[in-house]
Amino acid sequence: MEDIAGFLGAHPPFDAVDADELARLGAVTETEVTPRGKAIFAQGAGPVESVWVVRSGSVEVIHDGRVLDLLGPGELFGHASMISGLPTGFEARAAEDAVCYRIPADVIRPLLARPDVLRFVARSIVNRTVPATAPPEDQVRVATLIRTPPLLCQGTEPIREAARRMTEEGASAVLVPLPGSFGIVTDRDLRRRVIVPGLSPDAPVSSIMTAPAYTVTPDRLSGDVLLDMLERNVHHIPVLSAGGQVLGVVDDGDLVAADGRKPLLLRRAIALAESPAELATAAAGLNPAIIALHDARVTAEQVSAVRSVVLDALTRRLVELAVRDAGPPPVPFTWFALGSLARREAAPSSDVDSALAWDGTVPGDAAGYFGRVAGAVDEGLRACGIFPDEHGASASSPIFARSLASWRRAARSLSEDPTQEKALILVSVLADSRPVWSSGGDMAGGLWEGKPTPELLRLLARFALSFRPPTGFLRDFVVEHSGERRGQLDLKHGGMIPIVDLARWAGMVAGVAGASTRERLRAAEAAGTMDSAEAQTLTEAFGFIFSLRLDHQVEQLRHGSAPDDFIDPKTLNPLARSYLREAFRAVASVQANLSAELSLGVRWG
Repeated sequence: MEDIAGFLGAHPPFDAVDADELARLGAVTETEVTPRGKAIFAQGAGPVESVWVVRSGSVEVIHDGRVLDLLGPGELFGHASMISGLPTGFEARAAEDAVCYRIPADVIRPLLARPDVLRFVARSIVNRTVPATAPPEDQVRVATLIRTPPLLCQGTEPIREAARRMTEEGASAVLVPLPGSFGIVTDRDLRRRVIVPGLSPDAPVSSIMTAPAYTVTPDRLSGDVLLDMLERNVHHIPVLSAGGQVLGVVDDGDLVAADGRKPLLLRRAIALAESPAELATAAAGLNPAIIALHDARVTAEQVSAVRSVVLDALTRRLVELAVRDAGPPPVPFTWFALGSLARREAAPSSDVDSALAWDGTVPGDAAGYFGRVAGAVDEGLRACGIFPDEHGASASSPIFARSLASWRRAARSLSEDPTQEKALILVSVLADSRPVWSSGGDMAGGLWEGKPTPELLRLLARFALSFRPPTGFLRDFVVEHSGERRGQLDLKHGGMIPIVDLARWAGMVAGVAGASTRERLRAAEAAGTMDSAEAQTLTEAFGFIFSLRLDHQVEQLRHGSAPDDFIDPKTLNPLARSYLREAFRAVASVQANLSAELSLGVRWG
């Protein structure tokens, strides 16, 4: 009993409890041993009349067959169902032989209701999906979870008619417009307020609505909205624009289905890995997580941002392990991501471009040291099924591993004389750079610095015209005419690269180097580098092509195929085919305008 009380007192929320109360808890707490693979309780069971605390081993939190979290010693579970009186929202299953303390509801309920404990309880339940402390790139904005347009009806409409429309449209809630707000009726309300008490279905829908409904703005993070639901004991929340227009309704299932916790589990497994083999095991969960996020209707650009975050974590851990094995570095150095990974636009087909920069002068065999570290990282990435750049843009290449001073000299030289061989490619590499890991020193920025010369900007503009969207004179697609890719369309070179290159040029004219494609286009529009119509055209085309590319690659992952960028346009439905053709034509139009203005000397960069 003393052992139980001592253990509980060392973990929140019990660390806020005095010794006498801990002793009372310990006196009624039971010890349960659950073998690996056995459920402690099932999803939809209950409501439970206890809470559990893991003493040893680990417990998986599983929702609809997917692991949301892994609980270790000292972590609490079961309290959401016990507090709400609702069935359990997830299955708790022993991931390994587990010992748990089971505390009866009548003993722990008063403790969990205390103000100093309630916030912990709320946050811990939200953490089953997305921690409130998770960085924004690991979460999704609530607007992205809206699946269908909102269903609206007047308050005078009969309940019967509202229920019929909800059934027809597959909606779980209907909104009633009110002056300055909305009322809401959910499928749960129909069961509890109509069917059970026997209310007439011809009564007005206003008689069972909740008003005013609690609403959120579209930029709120999913984890925060789930916390709102928990604290207000609601299951549906309308999303309103800044002008008060209703955009849709999200429910707790949407928020859980977003599965933002899965990448965090990957990051935790990566951080704890003690060898490249353990990292490879952890990395095996990346593609399934990408598929899950895609299936949860997270936007393509958010999925790629999550993938980039996980790849950053993987790279950092590989560098740490390589340094551990090679010994302390002779001088501080920084590892940089390049290309799509640096822009946080990495698709499943993307390889990993990297560079290395050290601070100061390297003594003795320092070049050999950095070569061994970079080689170990490349080897570790390959073991994880992630490949370094096939064209040699890798820190393991001497060209991409040099002192920071050397990188700066190269940047100045390229800016002053952009006619050097491969100068524009190297400028693109330097501009698309972002630090991922550093052993010390001040290398917070990217590898590019300084203001590009007008001549460099002119050549970058022309470089942005070198890849043209594959549209022909008859406004149809230009596809490969021979070889393995006959009849297929290259989405990367035909659609993505032209926009990325245009955005890089426009962003650099606006004074923005390292940034995502969307951020560069926004900066260019704000600075007047690109007019609003052009910037919006490229932004929308980028989003559509990116989405189509991810759809294609996720299906390849689902079927165990290596992801690529080639699609047969004949396999697209007519609407997608039409949108893609219009996206390509829009990009080609922006390129044509830029080409004409450059030839006339209208634009200086």
